[in-house]
Amino acid sequence: MSDNDLLPNRNLQTEDWIIEACDAGGSAFALKGAKKLHEAQSPFQKVEVYESEQWGNVMLIDGYYMVTGKDNFVYHEMMSHPALYSHANPKDVVIIGGGDCGTLREVLKHPSVATATQIDIDQEVTIASEKFFPELCDSNNDPRAQLMWIDGIQWMADAPDASADIIIIDSTDPIGPGEGLFTRPFYAQCMRVLRDGGIIVQQSESPLIHLPLIKAIRQAWRDVGFSNDITEQFFLPSYPTGWWSASMACKGDNNWQAKRDCDVSTRYYNSAIHNGAFAQPQFLLEAFSQ
Repeated sequence: MSDNDLLPNRNLQTEDWIIEACDAGGSAFALKGAKKLHEAQSPFQKVEVYESEQWGNVMLIDGYYMVTGKDNFVYHEMMSHPALYSHANPKDVVIIGGGDCGTLREVLKHPSVATATQIDIDQEVTIASEKFFPELCDSNNDPRAQLMWIDGIQWMADAPDASADIIIIDSTDPIGPGEGLFTRPFYAQCMRVLRDGGIIVQQSESPLIHLPLIKAIRQAWRDVGFSNDITEQFFLPSYPTGWWSASMACKGDNNWQAKRDCDVSTRYYNSAIHNGAFAQPQFLLEAFSQ
């Protein structure tokens, strides 16, 4: 490393950098970009893909980082494997959102899974992912997979009782198309659709700056009958603060210990990560003991 590598760059040119500002955190994340590869405006949101110099291709939705080629594996593995390994025998998995298909790929690594249904309202996300992140779409043609581009809230309302073992809400932030996925009526439908022992998992933003949202999610789950709610944590450099979370709850009881040894190919998740992700910082313990 040279001395110049340690000097702050105080002359950022916005046309050379892919920048997301986070007002809630008073911070920003930027990657050195090479060129824009794709742009599409759907009825729901704007989808862009850029080529970055060191982080691979980068997908933004409405200007917010969604996927980078460098660190997406952390997010997709932690959205799927802790829940699947915490369930005794997950067979039917529903993914609401997840249009980049990375979570679907991770779910289908589990041989016990008989069906994996992915419902995302915006097909433009999947179109972009298939073209610019093909590694995330390896399992799109798996016979166990069903991809639908419809309203996930309506799909859940129409789904049969006790028809799923795990529901993964792999949504964008609680604004725009994703806002309805953070409400008590939607959670009540998830409760109805899950079998006894079923697990709900939802991306729940940064514990450092979005604690009120995490508390609201977990309180809403309790209000509709879920139990043993908990928040797992992991590092994700391309998301605000670099400290991200997924919250989980159960229709019944769960101690959140892995029910099986990790027997699938992963880059981040393993048994030690499973246990460590559920260890709670003191401020979270205090927040949920009140």
